Amino acid sequence: MPENPEIDAYWRAVRAAHPELPDAAPEAWGFGATPEHADSLLELVLAGVKTGTASSLWDYEATGDPLPQEGDCSIILDGAGTPRAVIQTTSVRIVPFDQVGADHARAEGEGDRTLRAWREIHEQYWRENSENPRGYEPDMPVVCELFRLVHPS
Repeated sequence: MPENPEIDAYWRAVRAAHPELPDAAPEAWGFGATPEHADSLLELVLAGVKTGTASSLWDYEATGDPLPQEGDCSIILDGAGTPRAVIQTTSVRIVPFDQVGADHARAEGEGDRTLRAWREIHEQYWRENSENPRGYEPDMPVVCELFRLVHPS
């Protein structure tokens, strides 16, 4: 990760409150595809409603980004790119889209938190924002990640 003074300062402050965290700042990223989406999903995280997220395995393959691992920390950015929270991954499972369960849909905290809403929201998201040419398929592999909020700002 390239050096970023704002993120480095944020990580130092977080580590002062949580000295058990690693020395090196973890990856910093925002949820969603737009600044507005990042802000709305971040607010769900900060409110304790959103404790899960889903990503396309195909997108990871297309970008070459490493898959999340249990125990990984992430700095979550708002829509303006400002660090606002630290989360820690507690579980990672790869599941076909059409087999993602209601518990995971509820953990994502979006819409009315039902599996029906989750499927509609995520199908549209991957049709419009996929980072790979395959986009969306009903049986596409989905990286289902659960996390805990370590440090809200």
